Amino acid sequence: MGFAAKSCCSLLFVMVLLPLVCYSQDAYVCSRATYYGSPDCIGTPTGACGFGEYGKTVYDGGVSGVSRLYRNGTGCGACYQVRCKVPQLCTEDGVRLVVTDYGEGDKTDFILSTRAYSRLSRPNAALDLFAYGVVDIEYRRIPCQYPGYNLMVKVHEHSRFPEYLALVMLYQAGQNDITAAEVWQADCQQWRGMRKAYGAVWDMANPPAGALNFRVQVSGQCRVEVGAAE
Repeated sequence: MGFAAKSCCSLLFVMVLLPLVCYSQDAYVCSRATYYGSPDCIGTPTGACGFGEYGKTVYDGGVSGVSRLYRNGTGCGACYQVRCKVPQLCTEDGVRLVVTDYGEGDKTDFILSTRAYSRLSRPNAALDLFAYGVVDIEYRRIPCQYPGYNLMVKVHEHSRFPEYLALVMLYQAGQNDITAAEVWQADCQQWRGMRKAYGAVWDMANPPAGALNFRVQVSGQCRVEVGAAE
C-alpha cells in the first residue's frame, strides 16, 4: 500500500505533513544521562516505541531511551539536543538524538546508546566520559530532520490484514506529537479512530476493505495533508 505522493512497496506508505511550522525549544532543562551497552554500540530493535530495526539505526545510532519524556509513547520519535556539563570532557554542541525506547535510570531523563553518549565528548575524551557512568546534562527539544521525508507510515509486522491493521510512524519530521490517527470508512462515510497500541504503534481491528485513506492529528501548528493508500 502506498500513498499517491510517492511510489512505495506493498507494505509501506508515506504521508506528507504540510507546512512544517515548528520551532525548537529555546530554554535548556537540567537533568542527568547515562548509557547502555550493545554489541554494535548503536540502538536496539526491541525498544518500547515499536520501531524495529529503524530504532536501531536512525540518526546513525544516535538514539536514546527516556523516562518522563516517553509520555506513554507520545514522546517516541521526538528529537533532542543533549549537552553534558563536564567542561573539560564535553563538547559545546553535544549530541542530537531521537527517542526510540523507554528506560529509567538513577534520576536520569536519558539512557543513550553507546554511540550517542560518545558523541557528547571532546576528541579523545570518550573513555574518560564513559568512566563517569552518569553525567549532568542540559537538554532541549529540537525539530527532527530527515532529508526527503516528513513522515513515513509503515504497516507493522504484527498486522494480520484484513482482520487486524497495525501501523508505526517513522521519520517524523518537525517538532510535533502525533496525538490521534484515523482511517476513512467509505461505506459509513466517516473517520474511524485507531487505538494507540503502544509506543509509536497504532492499530485497529477489522479495518475497512480496499484502498485506505488515512490521517493523523498532530500537536502544535503543523497541518496534516491526507493521502490515499492504493
